Amino acid sequence: MSYRPPQEILDKYADLLVNYALGGGTGLKKGELVYLQTPLSALPFYRALKKEIFDCGGHIISSLGDDMDGFGRYFYDHASDKQLTHFPAPYYRGLVKVVDHRIAVIADYDIHELDKVDPKKIMLAQKSRKKLSEWLDKKENEGQYTWTLGLYGTPSMAKEADLSLEEYWGQIINACYLDKPNPIAEWRKISKEVERVAKKLTELKVKDLHIRGEDVDLLMTLGENRRWLGGGGRNIPSFEIYTSPDWRGTEGWIRFNQPLYYYGPKVKGIKLHFKNGRVVKSSATKNEKFLIEMLTTDKGASQIGEFSLTDKRLSRITKFMADTLFDENMGGPYGNTHLAVGKSYTDTYTPGTRGVPKSTFRRLGYNESAIHVDMISTTDRTVTATLAGGKKQVIYQNGQFTI
Repeated sequence: MSYRPPQEILDKYADLLVNYALGGGTGLKKGELVYLQTPLSALPFYRALKKEIFDCGGHIISSLGDDMDGFGRYFYDHASDKQLTHFPAPYYRGLVKVVDHRIAVIADYDIHELDKVDPKKIMLAQKSRKKLSEWLDKKENEGQYTWTLGLYGTPSMAKEADLSLEEYWGQIINACYLDKPNPIAEWRKISKEVERVAKKLTELKVKDLHIRGEDVDLLMTLGENRRWLGGGGRNIPSFEIYTSPDWRGTEGWIRFNQPLYYYGPKVKGIKLHFKNGRVVKSSATKNEKFLIEMLTTDKGASQIGEFSLTDKRLSRITKFMADTLFDENMGGPYGNTHLAVGKSYTDTYTPGTRGVPKSTFRRLGYNESAIHVDMISTTDRTVTATLAGGKKQVIYQNGQFTI
């Protein structure tokens, strides 16, 4: 008989997402509307979330997608270009207008369903939804919308991670502090420490970063008026501290020892070379074709959108999970680094985003793209910052922050 997490765990998980993660760490308020996106394979969690939202006085627009019928593969195999690029703008505009929050649950009935799909088709469909992402970003930047992600383990995902389903759920339970009497209290402590470090990094007024290790020798320019962010409920779990550098100042190379799962095939052994801010050479030991297609989705797809570090002392994730949400927050002996190509996070702009025109963000080197793809390394690295006055300071070493 397949393992299923106890109802008590699912109820705690739902409580954490609804009453902590939404609202940037403050939780759902009575009368607010939540857009709840869940695959059918996560049905028990969908039911727990729906009940929690309702009991808190919230309203629900639900999307329960059937990921168990193989239609994802069928769609890409048979869709015309019109079907691939179909975007019902009035519907999505209306959704963006009314929604206050979004909870999206990640679960894969068959993690390999899209392995043989033409990557051009996947990228074309993704590119066609760029407007929705822009509308939601705008509403979020105006302080009128929040979101969070959660993970529901399936047999396919556990098998990919070389874990039993019970072991896989053990990682979810530990990572999210669902084994504690009050997970929300635990996350408030974590968020406080993450925000403390992010504030200190911002106050350093870093000019450049140099990341060096066995798998990396990379220089980055942070750019004007950048701040570091972390905590506050976006993604559960999330231990990372991140910023969006000026993409134009990226030089060097980086190799990622963790595989990439992004809309289909697993890509392994990724190595990227940057020059003048753009990926000029890329390689992978598995599914290189998908990597190259992804990096050419649009002009910004080969430029950096985010740089992130996770302190090993915070994360309780000890195993590879075959899912970016968890793998980019892994602890282990050296913590982790993840770098995203594609869209930048403009909320890393110190003065704030409200009323700031796109032209300002472009001038400051914030990247624009239809994609935002995180690639992860857990090997040892040292991060040295050059501060505004020219002084150099190690900010991260041996898997932990040094400030």
